[in-house]
Amino acid sequence: MSKLLMQAIQVYQYGGPEQLKLEAIPCPAPQAGEAFVRVHAVGVLPIEWKMRQGLFKDTRPATFPYIPGSAIAGVIEDVGPGVTAFQKGQAVFGRTNNGAYAEYTAGALETLALKPEKLSFAEAATISGGATVAWTALFESAGLQAGQRILIHAAAGGVGLFAVQFAKWKGAEVIATASSYNREFIRSLGADHVIDYTKTRFEEVVQDVDVVLDTLGGETLQRSMQVVKRGGILVSLLEKPSLQEAERYGIRAMFNSPAFPFPSTNLLQTIARLMVEGQVKTTIAQTFSLDEASRAHALSETGHGRGRIVLQVVH
Repeated sequence: MSKLLMQAIQVYQYGGPEQLKLEAIPCPAPQAGEAFVRVHAVGVLPIEWKMRQGLFKDTRPATFPYIPGSAIAGVIEDVGPGVTAFQKGQAVFGRTNNGAYAEYTAGALETLALKPEKLSFAEAATISGGATVAWTALFESAGLQAGQRILIHAAAGGVGLFAVQFAKWKGAEVIATASSYNREFIRSLGADHVIDYTKTRFEEVVQDVDVVLDTLGGETLQRSMQVVKRGGILVSLLEKPSLQEAERYGIRAMFNSPAFPFPSTNLLQTIARLMVEGQVKTTIAQTFSLDEASRAHALSETGHGRGRIVLQVVH
């Protein structure tokens, strides 16, 4: 199988979107515990352009050349030795650590799940890295409960839009920050209060929340500390919060990497079921073909999209 060629995006050095090169390379072969997947759609995650720019080269240096991407949806073409949980022809979605911007990839079984028929491949590709990150931050890290108040930053983004819906589904009071352009969109997802960050500083109108989900870092992260009530929790997805500052405010603060850990089959199934039931919906900002990966990255880098960007590998 490895003698067959496939189209894939390769990155040979750190740099701009032009570093995403479409090439013909050998197909991977599934190892024990893996499925060989024909990729139909890929979720484009912000961490991928940050990796390409070299923002993590000190902590997670890249091994060149590499294929970017991890959030996939596709159809199983083959399985590795001893695999019985999945079989050829099944539609799946989830995460791979072997690169996703390609026609084929191999994925570990414990990070894949069967795709419900009601979800398109593009919709399923937005779950890992978007919905799973939001779920882990809210429920596993912050322990969000019904009746609590939560502030969610960048609520229109690929993580934020799911966080708003999950928090509302849980029964929390949701305060969200977004631009005026996204205000009504965020309300439609169930947010109780939407703050237009271009006009109002959130700390002037928000205080004593139980949880803050920060997807922006920097100055927003610093200012968020003061709106959490004593004993509350702040979860940052972009950078490690200052533990000294958190102590000063009497709150807990933690960093959740959006890259790790990879979601379990069980979590993927849980979120897909909520989507099929209509409790939660995804939003796709724009779709690009595989050879337009550089355009997808350029759009992601602007940071002002609504929803998730998707590469549609099979049309």
